[in-house]
Amino acid sequence: MTVAVIVAGTVHVEPSERDRFVEGHRDIVEQSRRAPGCLDVSISPDPVDAGRVNIFEHWDSQETLDAWRAVAPPPTTSIDARDAQVFKHDIARSGPPFD
Repeated sequence: MTVAVIVAGTVHVEPSERDRFVEGHRDIVEQSRRAPGCLDVSISPDPVDAGRVNIFEHWDSQETLDAWRAVAPPPTTSIDARDAQVFKHDIARSGPPFD
């Protein structure tokens, strides 16, 4: 059985650097969305916290995530993250959010 994978969480950077951090990951987001097995990827600024960046990746399997990580380009900018809380989740079951 193939298990889907979600990588999600937050990264905090200096508020003045947040937009540059997000833009520095644009190529990664664009390429990963075209990668086999990628269901969705987003690296986006938080609408409430000026220093927070939200990370979300949804892959159809650990194997496709691993294959992508082996060839993924680096960010085009190097900005230090103050705090990163990003976790990988193995998904056993999915369905509508409101039953």
